[in-house]
Amino acid sequence: MARTNYTINKGINRSIVFKGLKGQYIWYAGGAMFMVMVLYGLLYAIGVNNYLCLLIAVCMAALSIMAVFQLSATYGEHGLTKAWASRKVPRLVKAKSRKRFSSKTIIENGKASR
Repeated sequence: MARTNYTINKGINRSIVFKGLKGQYIWYAGGAMFMVMVLYGLLYAIGVNNYLCLLIAVCMAALSIMAVFQLSATYGEHGLTKAWASRKVPRLVKAKSRKRFSSKTIIENGKASR
């Protein structure tokens, strides 16, 4: 009986990479291409010249893919999500009195009592 050797998958817990795009940017590129296809279909259905529809679709596809690659290069794999999250963090928290912090509050079973 011959022995079978199986190689170990060394790519476990690594992010998906496709043509230099990592993780979420693959989805963004796919969504952009889907929107370009919808735009082409709408222009064609409206009755715009076929060559003009094709020219607009190719230009939009090129611009959107370039934008996705630029975002990927600028922010990295998780940087864009972190940038969006950092916009929601307030820069300053104002408190007009210390009453909220100085009162003795006992929390029991999820209910606050004094």
